[in-house]
Amino acid sequence: MVVFFKKIDLYKLAKRLNLGSLVYRLYYAPRSFFKRIFKKGIVNSFIDEQEKSKMQRAAYNIQPITTNQDNPNNQSNKQLLEIYFLTGKRFWYQTCFCAYSMSTQVKDYRLRPVIYDDGSLSNEYQNEIIRIFPNAKINLKHEIDECINKYLPRDKFPYLRERRDNYPNIRKLTDIHVGSQGWKLILDSDMLFFKPPTILIDWLRNPTQPCHMLDVETAYGYSQELINSLAKTNVPERINVGICGLKSENIDWDEIEFWCKTMIEQQGTSYYQEQAIIAMIMARQPCTVVPDLDYIVMPSRAEVMNPRTTLHHYVADSKSWYFRYAWKFFSL
Repeated sequence: MVVFFKKIDLYKLAKRLNLGSLVYRLYYAPRSFFKRIFKKGIVNSFIDEQEKSKMQRAAYNIQPITTNQDNPNNQSNKQLLEIYFLTGKRFWYQTCFCAYSMSTQVKDYRLRPVIYDDGSLSNEYQNEIIRIFPNAKINLKHEIDECINKYLPRDKFPYLRERRDNYPNIRKLTDIHVGSQGWKLILDSDMLFFKPPTILIDWLRNPTQPCHMLDVETAYGYSQELINSLAKTNVPERINVGICGLKSENIDWDEIEFWCKTMIEQQGTSYYQEQAIIAMIMARQPCTVVPDLDYIVMPSRAEVMNPRTTLHHYVADSKSWYFRYAWKFFSL
C-alpha cells in the first residue's frame, strides 16, 4: 500500500488548535538553538554563554548614572529626552548597558529610558533598572494589556493579536505605540554607543520624520513584490529597525491588520515580519537615515575590539564579539 503525505502548514494547524506558542517552544525554538550551536561550534557556544553570564552579572554593578541628572544645579535647564525599549528577563541587562552607554555619550541632555515589559520583567529586574536609572519609567504588562484590549480588540484585530501572542518582536510596534501619541525613538537592547549620537540627539530634540538605520542586507522575510503591493509604493531596501523613530498617532492599525493577514496568508510568518511592516510604513515618507558607516549593524571583530564608530548593533555573527568584548568597555 502506498501512503501519500500531504505537507502540513504548521502555522495554520497551530492556529486552528490554538497551539502557536507551544509549537514555537517545542519545535522552532529548539531547532533554532541547535542550528546556532552547530554553526558556531560547541566550544565557541560554551564560551559565548559564559561571557553572556558575566555580562548579566556585571549589570548589577553598573553605577547609577542619573543621580547627577536630578541635581537642580546641574540639570534643571537641560532638555529631557526619552528613549524607548521593549525588554524582559532575557534582555534587561542588555537594555541597561545600551541606555548606560548612550548616557555616557550624552552630556548636555537628560535621558529617560521608558521601558515596556514584555511580560517577563520581574520585580528584581525592575528594581535594577530603577537603581541604575532613577528617572526611568516602566510600563508593566497588565497596564499594556489593558491598552491593547481597548485599542486592538481581538475580534477586530485577530491577526495582530495572534502575532502579539506568538511573535514577541511585534510588541515593539503594538505595545509601545497603540493608544499613544507623539514621536518615539525605540532602540533594540543589543546595541552600544561609543561616541555622541549627534544625529539621534538632533532627532530627539525636534522629530519631524521617521528615523531608522541601515542593515547589512535586506531582511524583510517577504518578497519585495508583496510588500511593495501592500504599501502601494516601492519599499526601500535594507531598512533596519534597531533604531526606529515613529509617530504613534500616524500608525493605521486597520491597515496593519490587513497587511499582517495578507502576508501570512500568502507567504506565511517570518521572524522579520515586524521589520517588514515598519519598512512599509516608512516607505511612504521621507526619513532620517543614520549613516551605516557610523551606526553599524553587525560590526566586525576588529571594530568591536577597537571601536571607531558611534554605535554598534550586535546581530548574527557579531553576537560573539558583543558578549566577549564589547560590553566590557562600560563595566567597572
